[in-house]
Amino acid sequence: MPLIDLSKHEERLNESRHRIETVSRFEEADRVPVQITEAGSFYCSMFGVDIRDYYTDLETQVDVQSRGLKWRLEELQDDRPLASLCMDLGPVGEAIAFDLDLEFPPGTSPWIIRPLKTPDDIRKWTPPDPAVNPRIDWFYRRFEKFRTIVEKKDIGVPVEQARAGTHPPLSAACAIMDPADFYVLMIEDPQTADLLLKKLFDFYCRLTDWQDERLGTKTVRLGLCDDNSCAISDDLYRRMVLPYNLALYERYGTQYRHLHADGPNDQHFKVYAEIIQLDAMDIGGFSDLHAAVRDMKGKVVIYGALNNRDFYGPFDDHARAIVDDQLQTAGPGGGYVLAVGGETYAGVPPQTLIDLVRYAKERGRYPVRRNHAELPDTT
Repeated sequence: MPLIDLSKHEERLNESRHRIETVSRFEEADRVPVQITEAGSFYCSMFGVDIRDYYTDLETQVDVQSRGLKWRLEELQDDRPLASLCMDLGPVGEAIAFDLDLEFPPGTSPWIIRPLKTPDDIRKWTPPDPAVNPRIDWFYRRFEKFRTIVEKKDIGVPVEQARAGTHPPLSAACAIMDPADFYVLMIEDPQTADLLLKKLFDFYCRLTDWQDERLGTKTVRLGLCDDNSCAISDDLYRRMVLPYNLALYERYGTQYRHLHADGPNDQHFKVYAEIIQLDAMDIGGFSDLHAAVRDMKGKVVIYGALNNRDFYGPFDDHARAIVDDQLQTAGPGGGYVLAVGGETYAGVPPQTLIDLVRYAKERGRYPVRRNHAELPDTT
């Protein structure tokens, strides 16, 4: 008997899928969908597993993910319509793509050893060819091992196809060079900074095309994770980052365009909606949802904006007031999914998340009631 019997959850998952499809058409469903994007680090904290073991041992990773998924389906019951496992290597996409060294300290995610220190390093550096990169070959062999473990354990859910990848150019640059140094370089030596951005853009396209050919796919739906855009002005973004990100969306996002950014990215919301023309955006908890609604409502489906820092304790009056404010700010008219921006961090109590989901399901029923109470002052 499989660990997870998806047939028991099929009706609810289909309801969640329909609910999200409805609000994605900027229509009101029965209620605002709610999604809590907890993942490996959260589950490791929840189950008392060292996250280093999670990343270095695939048996441990499969066990942690499958137990976490079972908890999500049976206890949390949020509105994510998919139930699957995926190989999780952590925030190391550039290490795989560029064959870089890693550190695996205990108690935290792996770190990339950044190879670029100076402008001269940038001029000399050339990304490796994906077709002959031994690290990418290792990546796919590891994925096959992951899939085999899942099948042998009879988890009862599908495995997502893994793809090697990098962040878009700015965030990729900040993965292989100290972010503060690269921001300074963008101001003081924009020509060299742009040289690195162009190398990373060209590589992104080469890797995507090579993997499409290898896997027999064609990328027409693109989701980018551009966390470092929060640190630069709108003017600098438009001059140095937007041309590359927009070109990626025009090439690979012909059917769907999604963006995640940790935030605060309020200064870029109008660009995202009017120039890039995103279909959906996952907004980090340090962005202002009111600004997102002002600039993107009715154009971009807004996910996220709940901040982990507000939920490290019990689900109290302050937490309820935050959920109410977000539902009332972005919920009317559809086009909004209440969610934790990015990923739910380790240390948020599982019961707090369960209480949050139950509360949001009740308070988010359409038509969303407007509550004029002010948020409690916690300063």
